[in-house]
Amino acid sequence: MKRKLGDRYDGYRLRNVDTFFLLIPYIMKKRDDSQIFFEDVADVDVLDAFVRKHQEDIPGLKLYHVFIAALVRLFAVRPRINRFVCGSKIYARNHIAISMSIKRSMTDDGEETNIKPRFAPESTLKDIVDIVNDQVNMNKESGSENDTDKFAKIIGHLPTFIIKTVVNILTWMDRMGIMPKAIIDFSPFHCSGYLTNMGSLGIKAVYHHLYNFGTTSTFLAMGKKEYQYQGSDEGELIKKRIISLKMVVDERICDGYYYASSMRLFSKMLQNPDVLLDPPDEVIPDDGITPLKVEKAVKEQV
Repeated sequence: MKRKLGDRYDGYRLRNVDTFFLLIPYIMKKRDDSQIFFEDVADVDVLDAFVRKHQEDIPGLKLYHVFIAALVRLFAVRPRINRFVCGSKIYARNHIAISMSIKRSMTDDGEETNIKPRFAPESTLKDIVDIVNDQVNMNKESGSENDTDKFAKIIGHLPTFIIKTVVNILTWMDRMGIMPKAIIDFSPFHCSGYLTNMGSLGIKAVYHHLYNFGTTSTFLAMGKKEYQYQGSDEGELIKKRIISLKMVVDERICDGYYYASSMRLFSKMLQNPDVLLDPPDEVIPDDGITPLKVEKAVKEQV
């Protein structure tokens, strides 16, 4: 879809939304003013059984791929979750990208880097495994450097006053919607969602704050596998293996009912991950984009 005046390289300006949502970014100006915290658990037995069943037909499949696939599917069918606020304006992101931090070696001194794979809304679990593993393997090679590493290394060696100036300029450009395409492409802070796997470090999930810099509206943390007692319908206590999930979202992009419905859907996908093996029945365009653009998006899908 062609960009119009007021659109950004990475998103379309929303105008067809409730007036309240056009006003609220001027009241809650930063993401750390607007954070909402969700907590949930995922059934490890269900997910582990699913991963074991499909490791032959989906080589390289791991547990965290299922969570990434569920996030991608959520953004594809619940598009308001893929919005962001920048410069007190609300935008519909025009792509799906998930940022992740990875360690090149699992030691205290192991170097850390970020990857940000992009996914088509129609992506299946196998598509996601292939894309993620390609980027992880490429970035875990000894001596490898991606564009994020190179940019950080260049800026990090500059004098403090120059670093502050560069960051202030980039923040202003982002707010004005004129951030260079190259920087948005490699910036881990400009994404649909950020995923951190705390379980790989052997600890429980934490509530991770949203970044004021960039456009990330969703941050999901996965915890380690642990046991939890849950009540059955018959009133009995059942010991279950679970993974704790902590999600932080920006409340300015959609209303609470939409968020609640989206979180229920996310939970259902983790309870029945088979739905991620096939493309979604329908990719839904954001209804906050101008009617003309929505109409074009629907025609393109057909």
